[in-house]
Amino acid sequence: MSRTTAPLTDAACRLAKPTDRPYKLFDGDGLYLLIQPNGRKGWRLRYVKPDGREGLTSLGSYPVIGLSDARQKRLEAKRMLADGIDPVENKRKAKTENAVNGRTFESVALDWHKNMSARWTPDHSKNVLNRLNNYVFPFVGARAIADLDTYDLMQPLETIRKRGTIDVALRVQRYLQSIMREAKRLRLIPINPAYDLQGLIKAPRVSHRPALPLSRLPELLARINAYKGRELTRLTLMLSLHVFVRSSELRFARWSEFDLKRGVWEIPDTRPELEDVRHSTRGTKMAGDVHLVPLSPQVVAVLEQIHTLTGTFDLVFAGDARAWKPISENTVNKALRTMGYDTKTEICGHGFRSMACSALVESGLWSETAIERQMSHRERNSVRAAYIHKAEFIEERRLIMNWWSRYLTANLREHVTPHEFGNQAGGNATRLKFKRGAIK
Repeated sequence: MSRTTAPLTDAACRLAKPTDRPYKLFDGDGLYLLIQPNGRKGWRLRYVKPDGREGLTSLGSYPVIGLSDARQKRLEAKRMLADGIDPVENKRKAKTENAVNGRTFESVALDWHKNMSARWTPDHSKNVLNRLNNYVFPFVGARAIADLDTYDLMQPLETIRKRGTIDVALRVQRYLQSIMREAKRLRLIPINPAYDLQGLIKAPRVSHRPALPLSRLPELLARINAYKGRELTRLTLMLSLHVFVRSSELRFARWSEFDLKRGVWEIPDTRPELEDVRHSTRGTKMAGDVHLVPLSPQVVAVLEQIHTLTGTFDLVFAGDARAWKPISENTVNKALRTMGYDTKTEICGHGFRSMACSALVESGLWSETAIERQMSHRERNSVRAAYIHKAEFIEERRLIMNWWSRYLTANLREHVTPHEFGNQAGGNATRLKFKRGAIK
């Protein structure tokens, strides 16, 4: 008697964890899910060819191809076999015919990707290609681009949307529109079927990262100072609050970027890659530019403490177990949770930026342009950007960073509003000097 295989469930597929060796989860009738040591999961179908030989074909990666989709593909393959058609040979034949009769979507998309990569960072180029390989090519890659219609292009987008990753769906939709636009320019298609994809995926409502009201600054500073975990983590929290840079700008920082004597941190747009560390080449989001962060005396003091811990390494925020890798991207938020905060509703690491920006604006001391430049925000007005893109406003920004650090110090014991502190003698003295031109 043949052994009966219990059908798989969505939960079993989703919860399957990688091990040091590949293993299979069987669904029956030749279909199984192969789990690789690197965590990738892919559907395989073992079958008997019409000539009696054993055959094996891939049905796509999980979860792009879900359990029900894989079973449907198995049914289609079985129907072909019942008609004496080898599904693998049929796929090869179709691909050959598409290449002869007209270019395949995959070939056009890869050419488009190659051309566009000259404008992109290596990380972004890799991400785009991965999304095409995972979400698009399994559906339409082998088909002649001239045969595709709007409905065909909707299928990968619908699959992504069902997974709940709306942001990825919107990105892939833009790729499809750009690829098909290029195909029309090359006269490979008479009309662009991706044009009607517009409006298919609705952008999610923007939810801002949580940030504490400034009135709770004394509480936050007290909890950071009382933090009992790893000392580097406590110092990272304090430094992040003082300099309010993005998480990737902070995590991947190298000591070579700092000049503590001059009091400046130069964040490049691209950094040397770290082996086996995702996105380690990330620097400032202002591509083609260097983001300058003036360092207040308080920040220099914190960095000197950090230097006693990690000064022998390249990375400023070296990992505890592996010094050649940075601290985890979850380090700051995990510490905040340990301190008693809900990082989804109260405060997260990115929320430090909102708090600093709010205080700087509410103080009424600083120009909007200088604040935006220190926040490392791009000028959206292209005409204005053409005139100010070389202006660093560095002297005003140095005063801004010194003021913010002194404002934090002033809030150690009790809350002082930015406007109150800005109108105290110590709060606005540097601004008055700046406006009179005394500081060069």
